[in-house]
Amino acid sequence: MNEEITWADFEKVQLVAGTVTRVEPFPEARRPAYKLWVDFGPHGERKTSAQVTGVYRPEDLVGKQVVGVINFPEKQVGPFRSQFLLTGFHTDEGVVVTTVERPVPNGSRLA
Repeated sequence: MNEEITWADFEKVQLVAGTVTRVEPFPEARRPAYKLWVDFGPHGERKTSAQVTGVYRPEDLVGKQVVGVINFPEKQVGPFRSQFLLTGFHTDEGVVVTTVERPVPNGSRLA
């Protein structure tokens, strides 16, 4: 069983919407992955490594509005510096990226 959290705990996690601006292969990664750049509006453009190659081609992701956690510390992934966590759901085919149901301003926070 998971431990319950408080509203204050939830408020600490900055889950925000952003638009994917660029996707590149990441051949140096240990597991198949892409490098993604996402425009988070007032929070700026940030990059991450994402293991979503089982479900998406790069062109499927560019222009898609996704949800990321932007207040984790940066993480070194091989030769690449990840600046946010892309959220998604594990499936048998691979990770399905969390998207918004209709467009919202980049940088909008999940409520």
